[in-house]
This record gives sequence, structure tokens and C-alpha cells, in this order.
Amino acid sequence: MISRVKTGRAAQRALRSQCLTRQSDRRSYAIPPAPSGSYSFQTGEIRGVKFGSRDLPGPTTQLAVVAKAGTRYQPLPGVSEGLEKFAFKSTEKRSSLRITRETELLGAELYAYHSRENLVIGAKFLRDDLPYFVELLGEVITQTSFWQYELNEQVVPTIKIHQERFLANVDEFALNAAHSVAFHRGLGTPLHPMSSIPLTKYLSMESIGMFSRSAWAKPNFAVVANGANHEELSQWVGDFFRDATETFPKYPSPPKTIPTKYHGGELRLAHDGGNCLIIAFPGSGAYYGSHYKPEIAVLSSLLGGQSNIKWSPGFSLLSKATRGQPFVRVSTRNHTYSDAGLLVISLSGDASNIREASHNIIEILKAIASGDISKEDITKARAFAKFRSMEAGQRVGTGLELTGAGLIQSGKAWQIDGIGKAIEEVTETMVKDAAKSLLEGRATISAVGDSYILPFGEELGLNI
Repeated sequence: MISRVKTGRAAQRALRSQCLTRQSDRRSYAIPPAPSGSYSFQTGEIRGVKFGSRDLPGPTTQLAVVAKAGTRYQPLPGVSEGLEKFAFKSTEKRSSLRITRETELLGAELYAYHSRENLVIGAKFLRDDLPYFVELLGEVITQTSFWQYELNEQVVPTIKIHQERFLANVDEFALNAAHSVAFHRGLGTPLHPMSSIPLTKYLSMESIGMFSRSAWAKPNFAVVANGANHEELSQWVGDFFRDATETFPKYPSPPKTIPTKYHGGELRLAHDGGNCLIIAFPGSGAYYGSHYKPEIAVLSSLLGGQSNIKWSPGFSLLSKATRGQPFVRVSTRNHTYSDAGLLVISLSGDASNIREASHNIIEILKAIASGDISKEDITKARAFAKFRSMEAGQRVGTGLELTGAGLIQSGKAWQIDGIGKAIEEVTETMVKDAAKSLLEGRATISAVGDSYILPFGEELGLNI
């Protein structure tokens, strides 16, 4: 009788040798290596597929396919999430069960998610298993079967669970409402379809299948890896992604990239699950685009909210301004997109405390705009903004998505070195002018919770 251990080891060896036994007469490419210790990505293109990698030392690799297929580009509500949920389901070559079992035998992890602009499918695995997972991701984007039973029994029920979680999370609900008010369509589309939207009307095998044809067309996605040899990655990408559609199909039409327009306004929603007030302004776009504003990153760090040092209130102005409201959590973040950004100040907790703290926050913004801020605070904020940007680029998952998006949108990788230099050059005057511009422009207010107590934007002295 053959032991289970021996059978499992034999299966692992068979899987790992599956891609390595292919013909070796491939064309080699002379690609200069990245500098030692650099977090910069090497980029290239083979057979119409853009790809990038950074060969950091280590025993594991993370691989992702990033497509310009987030909710901003979906033609119908829910199809972006529907396509995400179909990742690693049955293909023309393998069942979803086989994909699961093979991944388990190799000790790997599969994942898929979508953001407002991107759809990402990927895998984390041991470095030697790169050929297998490049083949698997190529198979997923070109040969997924889209069976009706998988839609009915797995995809739709999962989407409904996410809908319930989304409605129960006051902070996320308010953030999506703020995007809707600020941008209307496009970036204003919720990350998850609202429960009031009839899924059966928009979500079908035909709508998801047609969206996948444009989402996985070669001009619309990029392959990005962390911990992989660049030349080796180029060979496997050339082999396993060659069957992807060369150009956008005539039907459906390519994802529409309508330039984002900021609108602003106010939205108030009653909710008995908590309280959240969002005060938002036009922010900074992505570094690879023309709407990048490094002074917004410094202003975001200067405002702050949550301390980055344990047992200390921190240097940020909002953490100091809300000391008298112990039941309020406040944070500031710039949500970055390819051609726009949204600078969000979020307050959650007790409604009365939120009301008091919100007035203090506006006074802080006015103080920054008038230049009534110490030079030391600006220096701290600039240093922390640089750290956060560099840390985000060093973080594997974030770096893969941003690099993939950069390759699709502009043909350039997202490089953290340039961002750090841009932030270093931000002056006090630039931060002051940025705050002044925000207050003079139209703000976005999203209030979810006890609408009787939560303040109106007009009461805060903002232009709505």
C-alpha cells in the first residue's frame, strides 16, 4: 500500500516539473539587472503583454495580474465583482477543485480582489514554482468557463454576503457615499453593489463573460511579480499569456476612460449601527499621472489623527485637536487614483463628540491656510509623508497593484524613489496654499448615523 505522504510528495514533484520539462529553445533577452537592494521594478513587454518584476532575495514569490477593470470601468453594476469572484473557478483545462488541490500541494495561496480602478488576481508561492503559477494565471484570464451553476451557487451568494457586510460597516458606507457625492459616476461607483440593486437584472453569464473579454485584453492588463528573475518571468509570460486577446473586442466596447470631474456636495443617511462623518476635498492623483500633488501627502500627514507612537498622542494636529473628545476616532488619508484623488478626514464614534471635534478640525485647516503652523510640525509631517509613501511602495501587495496600474495607464512602473524626492521638495508655502485652496473650493460631506446630531457642512463653514 502506498503511503499518503509518498503520494503527496510525488504529486508535488510532478507539478513542479510540469512546466520545467517544456522546450528550452526560447529566445533570451538582454535585460540589465536592477541595482542591488533596489525596490525599483524592471519592466518590459513580450507578445503585447506588459510585465514588471523586482528580484528581491528570498524563498518566496508573489505574482499578480492587474487589469484596468475596477468598478470605475464596469458597464453594469456588479460585473467587476462578479468577474473577481470567478477567479480560480473552473477553466477549460481544470476544475476549481483541481486548482484548489494543486495549490494546496504546492503550499501556495491564491487571492483576488478589486478596487475602484483595478481588478487583481494573484498567487503567493515558493520561488521554484513560478512556471506553474504563471501558467495558472494565464489560464484563468483566457480559459475560465463561466458555468451557470457556479454563478448561482458560489458567485451570487458571496456577493450578497459582501453586500451585508458593506451595509453594516458605517465607516465603509460613509466612504463610498463620499466618493459618490464627490465624483458621481466612474470613481463614485460603490465598491460593492447596493442591496437595492437587482442583481438578477445586471449580473448574468453573458454580462460577466462580455466584460471579461475587454478586461483581459492585452492592452488592458499587466503581469507583475515580486521575488522573480526578470528574464525568467519574461519567458513564461510569453509562453502562457500568448492566447490573450490582442486588441479590445468590438463588442463589448473597451472600458471607457472618461476624465474624472470633482463635484462635491453633501449626503446624509440615517443608520443605527454607528456614526461616521467624512469631510473630503479634492486630493492628489497617482504619481505616474499628471494630477500628482506631493503637498497633499504632506498636508495629510500634518493633519493625521491616529498617533504612530504608542502611548503618545503624536505630533499630528488633529490628534491634538480631538483630545477633549475621547470617544472619537479621527484619521486623514488621501485616496489616490489615476487622474484624481480624494483627501478624506474621517471621524467615527459618538455623534456628540463628532460634532464638537468637526468644528475643531475646520479651525485647524484655517490655521494651516493662514500659515499659523510651526516649522517643526511641517518638517515632521514631511518626514512622515515620505516614510508612508516609501513603506507603501516597499509593501509587496501595494507595490504590485500600483506598478501594474502604472504600466497600463502610462507604460511606466510606480517607482518609490521619485515619490520620496518629490515629497522632500515640498515647502511650507506649498502646504499653506494647498490648505487655502481646499477651503476656498467645494467640500464633500458624508454623514452616516444619527443625522439629528451630526453637523451639516454649512454649520462647519464649508462651501457645499
